[in-house]
Amino acid sequence: MAVKYFVDAGKEGREYPHYWEKCVGSCHASTLLREDVRNQIRRAHEEIGFEYIRFHGLLNDDMSVVIAPMMPFEEPQISFFNIDCVFDFLLEIGMKPFVELGFMPEAYASGTSTCFHYKGNVTMPKEDGKWQWLIKELVQHLVDRYGLEEIQSWFFEVWNEPNLRFFFDGTMEDYFHLYEMTARAVKEVDVSLKVGGPATSNNMWIPELKKFCHENNVPLDFISTHHYPSDDPLSRAGMNGPGTKGSGMDENVIKQAMEMGPEKFKEIMQQVIGGENNNPRDILARLTKKAKEEAGELPLYYTEWNAGHFDTNYAAAAITQIFAYNEGLVEGYSYWCISDIFEELGLHGLPFNNEFGLVNVYGIRKPSYRLFEALRQAGTKRLEVSGEQHRTAEVMALSDDKEIMVFAYNHDIEERNIEAQDMEITVSGKYTSVQKAVIDSDHCNPLAVWEAQGKPAYPTKEQLAEMEEASKLIFEDIPVSNGESQILLCHAEKESVTIYRLKK
Repeated sequence: MAVKYFVDAGKEGREYPHYWEKCVGSCHASTLLREDVRNQIRRAHEEIGFEYIRFHGLLNDDMSVVIAPMMPFEEPQISFFNIDCVFDFLLEIGMKPFVELGFMPEAYASGTSTCFHYKGNVTMPKEDGKWQWLIKELVQHLVDRYGLEEIQSWFFEVWNEPNLRFFFDGTMEDYFHLYEMTARAVKEVDVSLKVGGPATSNNMWIPELKKFCHENNVPLDFISTHHYPSDDPLSRAGMNGPGTKGSGMDENVIKQAMEMGPEKFKEIMQQVIGGENNNPRDILARLTKKAKEEAGELPLYYTEWNAGHFDTNYAAAAITQIFAYNEGLVEGYSYWCISDIFEELGLHGLPFNNEFGLVNVYGIRKPSYRLFEALRQAGTKRLEVSGEQHRTAEVMALSDDKEIMVFAYNHDIEERNIEAQDMEITVSGKYTSVQKAVIDSDHCNPLAVWEAQGKPAYPTKEQLAEMEEASKLIFEDIPVSNGESQILLCHAEKESVTIYRLKK
């Protein structure tokens, strides 16, 4: 039996800004020197509308920002050349950086602990003064190069996930000290520049950082944090009762996984970060609400999140549900990340390998990309939807002056039982044309084509063209009603999104 919904197009609807377009993630800074990565970013900006981009490793040694001397009596050399190359490119295509300040240049580091294949140093500075000087020099250089008005529109975020030992070899108190040094250095250039944090995993340390900054008169202009649907977030946020609050991802799990070799490490990390577990279906919305309450009057930016199962239609359905539920909670929601040209565990290079990206290494657009692309075309008014309650099959309707777009999605946590569901959606009003497009296992599925090709590790141009063709989101005309409303009959396969465009 079809579940029935009614979309009230007779009313203007409520404001619904596209908060997911504010920012998108990328791997680490030096990859933005690659032409293929630049082409993928440029196209995503044009087709999806991403305004900012955030990435790790701006100060990593592979960016040659602090160049260690050959002789012990010499001072390190400072160069912002590669940073300029990256930022020049972003501004040329109409984007801006959401500047993550990290990791620690080796010449300034107090230790040797590193993260990932590209060896980002995760220790505190050996000398506070040199770190502060570097940050001030960098920010002053950016103001001199691009102008104060431009840099006032940027965000400076201190570090990445310091609550995880993997990313920061220090305590919460150490991070707060690092944050204070960094924030004051940014503000020494100009007090109008925006600086924030704590950039934590699992929505952590928000009230603690606010308290520290308030008590010590430390600048804090925005809150940033991260979450993933597989984080074990309820207990870590203290929402499963007394005594349950944790500090983020289990460090012992990460350390044990690293000792098992690269392939096993990747498998375990995909389960920890990328795969959904048995959390409630609205887990990210619950945690976002809590983070919003903790952020209080400060703007809240999620500078990392995603939905899991990155190569399939599952991701598209999950993203639609997340966007529908997170309304009015954040100023920005930065999907991690834009491309499978991703070097945290080395660049494997397979066309499909369940990597984080919206596009694969060859730029083939995944189902998640097509969903973002469709949302870009949708209006910024959200229409009221009423009708029956269903556990997995729901509707979101967006409108502008010219058309209404209806997103009918069928999604739940993967480990639960989900079936195909018929939906009958009545949209009030008369329309000149109606179109329909589908994202499911049979549509927008380049992965299936690659598998049918025999999973070639190095596909030919012809094979890539076949994948690209299969990835397209194709709108087809459907009959227009002559009455006072349009009835949309949708057979929603599990983990699917059906998109309707109704032109006024």
